[in-house]
Amino acid sequence: MEKGRIVLASASPRRLELLASAGVEFDVFASDIPEEPFPCEAPADFAVRLARDKAVATAARTEGRWFVGADTIVVCAGEIMGKPVDEADAFRMLRKLSGVTHEVITGYAIYDRERDGLLCKPVVTKVVFKPLRDEEISAYVATGCPMDKAGAYAIQGGAAYMVERIDGSYTNVVGLPLCEVVEDLRRIGAL
Repeated sequence: MEKGRIVLASASPRRLELLASAGVEFDVFASDIPEEPFPCEAPADFAVRLARDKAVATAARTEGRWFVGADTIVVCAGEIMGKPVDEADAFRMLRKLSGVTHEVITGYAIYDRERDGLLCKPVVTKVVFKPLRDEEISAYVATGCPMDKAGAYAIQGGAAYMVERIDGSYTNVVGLPLCEVVEDLRRIGAL
């Protein structure tokens, strides 16, 4: 790995695909940090903290210059929804999202090892789900798709038909606000 390279601190196939689709050359080195909110931590602060921790922890473990960390959460009626713990949790999350507007927040961080600089931002997209029938939710949960997704759904996959509309970045809902990340990488000289 070259010293001046960009390193994506994530094993998410969706983030990998998004960053690659923008023509960015990067290496991957996944971080493994605890993903629990602090008491009274605001959702956007939580997402940004996790992104920062992922970028910095990865920089401590591998070569590279710029380290990109990201974390996506879903927030509905004040509840931070990460990945479901089981199928019942996935069903519960999707039922709660049914027919309402919620927020998808991705915090991202870019750590520049050479300058010891850190750029961190949250990106928020509002998503409106159509009202879902219990049998629709059960069928989607049975596919297994919700199990590794924040809020138990993937807008780019089987849950696309559940989304009535979005207000904000589509790629943010997928897992990486691509426009913002690429522009910041360009602005700090990584691209």
